[in-house]
Amino acid sequence: MQTLIQYIVNKTSIAEKSIESTVNLIDQDCTIPFIARYRKEATGNLDEIQIGDIVTLKKDFEALQKRKERILKSLEEQEVLSDELKQKIEHTDNLVALEDLYLPYKKSRKTKADTARENGLEPLAKIIMAQNANDIDAIATRYTNKNVASEEEALEGARHINAEWINERLDIRNAIRNQYERYAEINTKVVKTKSKDENAQKYRDYFEWNEPLKRCPSHRLLAILRAENEGFIKVKITIDQDKALDFIESRIIKSNNACGAQIELAATDAFKRLLAPALSNEALTNAKEKADATAISVFAKNLKQLLLSPPLGEKRVLAIDPGFRTGCKVVCLDKQGGLLHNETIYPHEPRKEATQAIKKISTLVNAYKIEAIAIGNGTASRETETLIKRIRFDSDVQVFVVSEAGASIYSASKIAREEFPNYDITVRGSVSIGRRLSDPLAELVKIEAKSIGVGQYQHDVDQAKLKDELDRVVASCVNKVGVNINTASKSLLSYVSGIGDKLAENIVSHRNENGPFTSREAIKEVSRLGNKAFEQSAAFLRIKSPTNPLDDSAVHPESYSVVNKMAVDLKLKIKDLVGNKELIKKIPLEKYCTKNIGLLTLTDIVKELEKPGIDPREKAKIFEFDPNIKTINDLNPGQILPGIVNNITNFGCFVDIGIKESGLVHISKLTDGFVSDVNEVVTLQQHVKVKVTEVDIDRKRIQLSMSF
Repeated sequence: MQTLIQYIVNKTSIAEKSIESTVNLIDQDCTIPFIARYRKEATGNLDEIQIGDIVTLKKDFEALQKRKERILKSLEEQEVLSDELKQKIEHTDNLVALEDLYLPYKKSRKTKADTARENGLEPLAKIIMAQNANDIDAIATRYTNKNVASEEEALEGARHINAEWINERLDIRNAIRNQYERYAEINTKVVKTKSKDENAQKYRDYFEWNEPLKRCPSHRLLAILRAENEGFIKVKITIDQDKALDFIESRIIKSNNACGAQIELAATDAFKRLLAPALSNEALTNAKEKADATAISVFAKNLKQLLLSPPLGEKRVLAIDPGFRTGCKVVCLDKQGGLLHNETIYPHEPRKEATQAIKKISTLVNAYKIEAIAIGNGTASRETETLIKRIRFDSDVQVFVVSEAGASIYSASKIAREEFPNYDITVRGSVSIGRRLSDPLAELVKIEAKSIGVGQYQHDVDQAKLKDELDRVVASCVNKVGVNINTASKSLLSYVSGIGDKLAENIVSHRNENGPFTSREAIKEVSRLGNKAFEQSAAFLRIKSPTNPLDDSAVHPESYSVVNKMAVDLKLKIKDLVGNKELIKKIPLEKYCTKNIGLLTLTDIVKELEKPGIDPREKAKIFEFDPNIKTINDLNPGQILPGIVNNITNFGCFVDIGIKESGLVHISKLTDGFVSDVNEVVTLQQHVKVKVTEVDIDRKRIQLSMSF
């Protein structure tokens, strides 16, 4: 029987020793970020992606083993488990192949073949399959009875049994499956009664569509399946029926007689009624899984880029959630994102109180010593930005336009209600906009990742896989940046390696009751935070202005003694060693290698000593849209405009040019040359210049180009 390690070795190019060590660490409840960062010697320096692959394959193997156990138990209960069948099942490493082995014994609803057997027609089916009888009609007469009125009914029942046997043959199933994998076509037809539906028009490209299934890109397949789910089209997966039947008949028809003719009929029935429905559905399911994986991967890349967007840092921020009729919600935040003040101004239609609004904003900026203004990019954003830029402030105040994606979801969430129980959703939404400017990562972790708005078809893909992958991305980003334990929210802390929701809650409670943590060692005082949780989390938690400077670094507490030895050997205190690049470069790392700490870890340690606790993210940059472009009606082909990349797909990227509708830069318009991966050319939140190539006002679609 195949072992877990053998299973993973066969499906990856990772060394067996690295897999064994990683699986052992996973079994010890170590997290992916911890393993990747602090167990490099054990894993052979595997990165988070490779470790994540091992975690996924481990789950797949365990699921396969459970399914094998259930099947073996079922076969034993049916008393049909032979040694040969048991061996085949135990050595199968593929779920599809496993189900094929189980198919003849699978308990399901009553079939036509079952009815034929009950009517005593299995012997006739065996005679036909043997293909030795010449006068099969005469033989069939012997099998008529009270349930089988004629020889034709007898032959039909026998063919149902023959068809089931054909369907269960592994060689035939695998061959037809191969044809579906290589040659299947996806065909669509519009549901005529729905063709005039207004909601159907966005799918009109797929009203009559066909192409090879394996060439159908992820975004198109998901769009087609969504159109089918909404009832606008019918989808069918097909292969060349004649070619499939020729293969089946070549495998089973051995005689040119009446039995051969019966088998030919049974083969056609087997294909149309059993093989084609099952294998076409399997082919579509496989294609959907691949499309899901591609869409989830794109979403994950976008999410990572968004979460690691440049933070402004600890600044006093005035945030505005703009609006027309309902006014602009204004909040003032301190350097830690705490709410100091909130109110509403009405500078736009219908009240047009611009003068009062300008005076109010000026007063708030002075009163709360505001250093930056964040304006949400929703309705009335451009008008509000124009208003703010008319104001002459007494100090240097930076103005930023910030994405509102998901802010409304946060403002109505339990997290927001707990943070601001005495304020309504409009105030909470404004606070979220301001905090996103200061630290996008810390704020965005409070929103369900799929609601942030940087993916496509997120509601159409496998939701469990999407959640797992996005949670993994969020955790990776949080641990990559590190978390200030004395200011982090419960939501942010919950993503730290080894923490989770309950311990995050306990950390916040301890902090509220006892004041800020003064050292990493003090973290152990948190209720229910044991040695394992401390091991996994401590190096990702930062203590600002600590007694021991290593507490504000990515150096793990388990390595403090090594750093201390380095300092002692240099006749320095640790605080004098940290940041001293010249001395750090002279440290002979080989001297400090131990059984558990090798050169990989030591190299990381000295890099961290050079720049302890440095934020890997860039700094926020001011961006300005074209002031003349306020709606889609202001656009004309040929215009060159500044924009911000706000979504990336496999077929191109979407760019915010300062209006409600984002424009699409197709992959063919990104550069003058060929592009295979959009992410190689652009990144999320990147500032770009684009050329307007086409404007469809009716459909609210804008085509842009970056190759001009």
